[in-house]
Amino acid sequence: MSVGTPDNRRSQPRGLQNDSGLTLRAAAARALVPVITAKGSLTDLDDHQVVARDRALFKALCYGTCRTLPRLEALAAKLLVKPFKARDADVQALLLIGIHQLLYLRIPAHAAVGETAGAARLLGKEWATRVLNGCLRRLQREAAALQAEVDSDPAVALLHPRWLLKALRQAWPDDWRAICEANNEPGPMTLRVNRRHGDREAYIDRLDGAGLDARLCLHAPDGVTLKTPCDVHALPGFEEGHVSVQDEAAQLTAVLLGPVLAPRPGARVLDACCAPGGKTAHLLELFDIDLHAVDSDAVRLARVEDALARLGLAATLAHGDATQRDWWDGTPFDAILLDAPCSGSGVIRRHPDIKRLRRHSDIPKLAELQARLLDNLWSLLRPGGTLLYATCSVLPEENADQIQAFLARTSDASSTTPHDVTWGRPAGAGRQLLPAPDSHDGFFYARLVKQAG
Repeated sequence: MSVGTPDNRRSQPRGLQNDSGLTLRAAAARALVPVITAKGSLTDLDDHQVVARDRALFKALCYGTCRTLPRLEALAAKLLVKPFKARDADVQALLLIGIHQLLYLRIPAHAAVGETAGAARLLGKEWATRVLNGCLRRLQREAAALQAEVDSDPAVALLHPRWLLKALRQAWPDDWRAICEANNEPGPMTLRVNRRHGDREAYIDRLDGAGLDARLCLHAPDGVTLKTPCDVHALPGFEEGHVSVQDEAAQLTAVLLGPVLAPRPGARVLDACCAPGGKTAHLLELFDIDLHAVDSDAVRLARVEDALARLGLAATLAHGDATQRDWWDGTPFDAILLDAPCSGSGVIRRHPDIKRLRRHSDIPKLAELQARLLDNLWSLLRPGGTLLYATCSVLPEENADQIQAFLARTSDASSTTPHDVTWGRPAGAGRQLLPAPDSHDGFFYARLVKQAG
């Protein structure tokens, strides 16, 4: 089979399978197969399977393909005479990667076509090189017409599954398009400066000295956003625990719990569903508290332990199900953070595989889980204590509607969510942030107090 055109075969040296361009595209295809078949995610994407100089492009191919998947799949259907068989999902992934390169990346067309088609050899499917080459060359010739044709479908044009587009339009009739547009752009790299090692203004100077341009976050008092993302090991003091990566919206957890914790040295606090530990660490950086953290995923809980070790912090960690009480020692908590499992609809820009992996049928199941978590954890809170409910969702079923239902069935619960803040917007008894370009993710918060007596 030829790569690119028949003449290319004669000009390519033997051992073409060792070319890094082919290797990284084949690796990206393998990484995408679980996503496009709805059997896995990019959460634990391993970029060490490609050489160091190719890792940025490897990630761009994987995440970019997921981000633009609805349009890529619609175009692939137009380009193929007949769809690939299920066993050839890796070849389908290569085609999607090739389309993404031609339309979205500044890669020479000959490389996007030739190396993507040639990568089929590394998948053991040399027959596919001719098919891929033909499809991608047709796209080069007919890109404008084909895109106009598939973009007549709003779900394709806005790069969102149809069910989610409908849900966003229902929930946010004035904002749904802006939410989609924000979801389709990579989120900025935002840092949380550890106040134990200095303030963020001083850290901005350290970044400047390292040649990294940054600005202060508008709403999070410990937040700094980089103009251009970088490897965490390039951040001054990262290894020493002076800074962590955390979105601005997630940092508002500490702002909302601050009035509860600051006057109470030694307060007993629970971080339920704590992994990966960013909020756990932030609370410990700021407050003198006795923090307990629980998560049902042992692997992710180990990452919490690693994060705290890097920062020089300590908490009591427990592997357990927060809908149960077998991990609890029986002593009530002064404050509880419930960062509840959710659809992730507010962080699609950071986890674009959500577009494929999440289903409409998941939302009622998640809402039922969130309700069970709220009911169980409420019973662990002392009278007069505070529970902060948080999700990275923009769907009312998981947020405002969830809290409204909880308040209706819980006689000793009332809302203390502040309304005099400059971030987000009122959403029932809580406050909703929508994803914003070059700013925070989508997030929901509701602060609830348990009446004393």
